[in-house]
Amino acid sequence: MTVKKINSQAVKSEVKKIWSAFKTFAILFSFVVNFVLIIIVLLSPEPIFSTKSEIAEPLLLDLDSAFAALGDTTIQTTVQINHMLPISFDLPLQQQTSVILNEAVPLQVPATFYLPSGGGSINGVVSLALPSGQALPVTLDLTIPVESTIPVVFSLPVEIELYDAGMGPAIDQLRSVFAPITSFVQELPDSPQEVLQPNE
Repeated sequence: MTVKKINSQAVKSEVKKIWSAFKTFAILFSFVVNFVLIIIVLLSPEPIFSTKSEIAEPLLLDLDSAFAALGDTTIQTTVQINHMLPISFDLPLQQQTSVILNEAVPLQVPATFYLPSGGGSINGVVSLALPSGQALPVTLDLTIPVESTIPVVFSLPVEIELYDAGMGPAIDQLRSVFAPITSFVQELPDSPQEVLQPNE
């Protein structure tokens, strides 16, 4: 049992030494790699400046142009209208016209007959019939109430300017969000020479 305990402790101690040596190596290796990368970046800064002039600045300017173009966009479309429209009004009607009788109309009219040469008068009744098809002139003077629904079907061309249709504040806000970033990127130097030789 004693020998096994001693061997186990020796193995653990050896493992700890190996692990400690590995950690020391990993730390030194990481430091060396980072140091070399920093030296490379400092000695070759062109990729940083090219990223600014070739990627970041054009991207921000394109975004601003896209937002501005969105505000100038006009949507042209055609809206199909198909709706039943209720109507209610009074129609005044005043005109002269003729009506045609579709059947005979009997008439009985009281009449007075005067005899010639002062012979007096006779009261009586005249019976007659207006024949079917007779045209009678009449004058219409009345108000006709109209209540109905009419179909409204047509195509309506529509032009919608996004800026004036309510998108203006949102577009301006988007442009204002990116404006400081764009200005900051544009003020950055474009080359190492500008860093080493600032404007007088």
